Amino acid sequence: MKRTIFFCALLALFTGANAQKTTDYKEKHPYKDWVKLAPKLDDAFFTTPEAVRIADNVLLYQQTTGGWPKNIYMPAELTADEYQKALADKDNVNQSTIDNNATSTEIRYLSRIYLATGIEKYKDAALEGIRYLLKAQYPNGGWPQFWPRPKGYYTHITYNDNAMVNVMNLLRDVYNKKAPYTYVPDTLCQRARIAFDKGVECILNTQVKQNGKLTVWCAQHDEHTLAPAKARAYELPSLSGAESDNIVLLLMSIPAPSPRIIASVEAAVSWFKANKITGIMRKDFTNSEGKKDYRMVPCPQDDYPCPVFWARFYPLEDNRPFFCDRDGVKKYDISEIGYERRNGYSWYNNAGLKVLKKYEQWKKQIKD
Repeated sequence: MKRTIFFCALLALFTGANAQKTTDYKEKHPYKDWVKLAPKLDDAFFTTPEAVRIADNVLLYQQTTGGWPKNIYMPAELTADEYQKALADKDNVNQSTIDNNATSTEIRYLSRIYLATGIEKYKDAALEGIRYLLKAQYPNGGWPQFWPRPKGYYTHITYNDNAMVNVMNLLRDVYNKKAPYTYVPDTLCQRARIAFDKGVECILNTQVKQNGKLTVWCAQHDEHTLAPAKARAYELPSLSGAESDNIVLLLMSIPAPSPRIIASVEAAVSWFKANKITGIMRKDFTNSEGKKDYRMVPCPQDDYPCPVFWARFYPLEDNRPFFCDRDGVKKYDISEIGYERRNGYSWYNNAGLKVLKKYEQWKKQIKD
């Protein structure tokens, strides 16, 4: 009965409410389906043979570093060739990463199935995953996107897509022995606590100053100088209106914050307040090629319920939102970049609203 309920839940996740046909969840799906699915699985599922089958896939893809590659849909049933390729790729250590929720998702899954089944191989693999995270941390407290990949923007301290924040949240759960990490040895918990504290120090040290005033963070920072750094051609050194939100939320979640943490939060919140975007809205349309596109237009009238949001990137020198194509040239109107990048990247977000809401609660807490 429990398995039937689980399979129905899987199908609900992978098929829309108006879907015309059923999708087999064991077939290939975008990796995002895995990282969205795994945290939603209930405890009962982890006692089923199907959970064990998926866990064995997770073990298969774990690399000799202890980490995992990204963009793997773990529930897929593999062909013999796919199995052999995954086995051969275990030694391709340049694929081990914390990007796109890789490694943290697998550590949590294995920890949950170990608690449910008591099968030691899952515990051992999860512990190796935690050790991978600890080994990947730089002495300055930051984490690269890939480790031990030796060169490229992958070596930068990476806040992009919440990579470093995800790792720190996991390590905090580990050292607090929060389920499903109740089994982790005390010595490893102590190392996780030290790593978390070093991560906080790195966050504080990388907060960007603009005219001597603390602001927010770049999506990635140089691992040596801590300066804002470039990643892909359209990801220039900048202030990030996207990645900075979860950094601030992490800082606000720290109990008994130090004066330096308080100052960091206050400065970041001031930046979010000063740089919110109002008075414009997204308008979808079909372009001359019959493709769905959009532009940003003024809101119809002053009393229109216009959204509040933030841009993905702001220049380090000022706070004028900019956009960028694959040529690396800054544009200040999203309509000036090509169709592919305009529609293939997240240029606006409203996550700053979470920061502002949480800030009001946080202010009351630290005063009490």
